[in-house]
Amino acid sequence: MSTVAGSGTTTWTGAWVCEHAGVELVSRPAGGADDAPGSGSVEELVGLAVRRNPKRAHLVVSNVLAKHVPVAPSLARRHGAELGALVEQALDGVRPDLVLGYAETATGLGHLVADALGSTALHSTRRPGWSALSFEEEHSHATTHRLQPRDLTLLQGTGPLVLVDDELTTGRTILNTVRELHAISARPAYVVAALVDLRPDAARALADEVAAELGTSIAFVSLLAGEVRTLHEPDELVVAAVATTEPLPHPGPERAVEVTAGHGWPDGVPTGGRHGLGPGDAEGFEAAVAGLGEEVGRLVAGASTVHVLGTEELMYLPHRVAEHLEATRPATAVTFSSTTRSPVVVRDEETYAIRHGITFAAHDGADDGKPRFAYNLEPGRFDAIVLVVDDATPPPEEGGAAGLRSALRALCDRLVVVRVGP
Repeated sequence: MSTVAGSGTTTWTGAWVCEHAGVELVSRPAGGADDAPGSGSVEELVGLAVRRNPKRAHLVVSNVLAKHVPVAPSLARRHGAELGALVEQALDGVRPDLVLGYAETATGLGHLVADALGSTALHSTRRPGWSALSFEEEHSHATTHRLQPRDLTLLQGTGPLVLVDDELTTGRTILNTVRELHAISARPAYVVAALVDLRPDAARALADEVAAELGTSIAFVSLLAGEVRTLHEPDELVVAAVATTEPLPHPGPERAVEVTAGHGWPDGVPTGGRHGLGPGDAEGFEAAVAGLGEEVGRLVAGASTVHVLGTEELMYLPHRVAEHLEATRPATAVTFSSTTRSPVVVRDEETYAIRHGITFAAHDGADDGKPRFAYNLEPGRFDAIVLVVDDATPPPEEGGAAGLRSALRALCDRLVVVRVGP
């Protein structure tokens, strides 16, 4: 494991995954309309881990996305803005009608791209409820995506539309989405943006075929490009790790003082893009973030290391709270990440991306009986942790995120719980 000079990011050599899972990351040369413009190695942005999913055992882990790996909020913002600049270039300066981010991993990234473009952000959701449109992510552990815009006209525009994901491995989910959206309202252009594009040549050719079939344009932009190559079948160690159902152990005795932020989220102000967050919401949203950030800052006063933890799809608002702390408390080291549904194999190996994990019951209103996780929050790493939940998480007296809060209290000295929404 090493740090890329000047980037603030951590890279993993991937030696353990290569040896035992039989896959490796290989960079592709830049050049061509659909290739990444950068000249760096794809390992600067992502590494590999193993997850408990028979459909696809490997997991691409980003070191700038702020999902599985804690990162400075400014670092995630910078990469989102760079990706937005590539989208703007692909659209020749035309502002898209809508920027759609994918749950759960790219909800925050979709917002950052939308911010860079001055567009409305909407993200898919895996939470139960109604759906204006659904599509499938075949290789995922949670396959059905739903779109729940408060304004259905968001899906009925005739201008360009941007789709944002953290990484592209096959592009099948993207093409499924484009087909569904195009059936609602045919658009002249789609731009697909990802931090890394790992599609093989056959997948790139298929995207061209779908675009021709629909009579539209589908352009792809990414910061870096590469490919996941299979070297051999997973060995017995990986097969056993993928098959195990044993939960991660509780991290130890609880030691943190837990406090709850009392700042009320204003009525009528969206907490993110699940139902749409656009320029018309900006004034109320910015004021609400500033007020919440000030209170959280008071509650973590004295802490030298603070981590803000979002909850699954709720990534953008926690990111904004982390940005507020980073800007107003320069002496404090602030990082941000999120809980996840991804059941990743944890290995305390120098070359491996996921070295610590906690597990707990679902806290997002989904009664699916599946556990949730948070990674790389080693005990003692942070003085204070700020947990941000929304109205899908039941109140503490009803259980809700009790298991998550218990685990977090074993990791730090102060736990601040923030509830937003009605």
